[in-house]
Amino acid sequence: MALNKLRQLDQDSVGITLPKDDIRIEGLLDEDGTLEGDHHVHIRHVDEGEWALELVDGLDV
Repeated sequence: MALNKLRQLDQDSVGITLPKDDIRIEGLLDEDGTLEGDHHVHIRHVDEGEWALELVDGLDV
């Protein structure tokens, strides 16, 4: 099991790094390994110590 560290981003939020291999599987990286386009993810708290992430398609922001 890979472990990722939570990081303080600012006073109101923290972040976690997603492994590029996982993002590559979703087809979100170009041939150079750079994120293609804008993407949004819905994050919801499922249970104590558990969250679910869902890639949101077609979001017009």
